[in-house]
Amino acid sequence: MSRRRVIAIVRKELRDYRRNRYMIVTMGVIPAIFLAQPLVSILNLPASASVPLSRTHELLYLLGIPALVPSVIAASSVVSERERGTLEPVLTTPISREEFLLAKALAPLLPSVLISYLVYGIFVVAIELFAHPGVAPALLHAPEVIAQVLFTPLLASWSIWVGIAISTRTSDVRAAQQLSVLGNLPLVALTTLISLDVIHPTLSLALGFGAGLLLIDRLGWRVVSAMFDRERLITGTR
Repeated sequence: MSRRRVIAIVRKELRDYRRNRYMIVTMGVIPAIFLAQPLVSILNLPASASVPLSRTHELLYLLGIPALVPSVIAASSVVSERERGTLEPVLTTPISREEFLLAKALAPLLPSVLISYLVYGIFVVAIELFAHPGVAPALLHAPEVIAQVLFTPLLASWSIWVGIAISTRTSDVRAAQQLSVLGNLPLVALTTLISLDVIHPTLSLALGFGAGLLLIDRLGWRVVSAMFDRERLITGTR
C-alpha cells in the first residue's frame, strides 16, 4: 500500500470536485433539504412543546445527510472517468486496485463528513439562538450528539462503498447515481424511523448498529476490490 499514490488520487479527485458544478450543487442542495424542514418546524414550536420534545430524537434525522450525499458523489467516481477516457491511463500505472479504490472512497468521505458536521452545527446554533425557551435543551441530548459524531463517518463510508460498487458496474453516470441513492435509501429510512421513535434507540441498538457498520465498512473495501475488474474497465465499452 503506497500512501503517496493514494494521496495523489485523493488530491486529484478533490480538484475535480471543485471544478464540477454539479458536485458542488449536490453537496449543498441535499443538506439544505434535510436542514430546512425540521429547522422551520422546530423554530415555530412554542415553549410548551419542550416536554414532549424531550422524549423524541429529532436530530437523528440529520444522519440521512451522510447516508445520501456521498452516495451521489461516489457513484460517479469510476464511471465518470470511463466516460471522459481518463480511467485507462490511471489503471495502466502501477497503482493497485486496493489503493485506487481506497483513494476513490476517501475523496468523497472527507467533504461529506465535514458538510454533515457543519449542517449539524448550524442546526444546533440556530435552535439555541432562535428557538423558544426550553426547546433547545429538550432537543440536545448528549447521547444523540455523540451518536451524530460517531455514526456520521460510519454511514458515509457504507454509502460510499455502495456507490463505488455500482460505479464499477455501470456505464452511465446518471444511472449509477440513481441506483446508488436507491441502494442507500434503507439507511435513510432507518435513521428517519429512529428519529420519529418508531424504532426506539437504546444503547444496545447503538452498539450493535455501530459494530455492524464497522464490519460492513471494512468488508466493503475488500468486496468492492474483488468486484473491480481492471481489464474489463480498460477494454470495455465506455
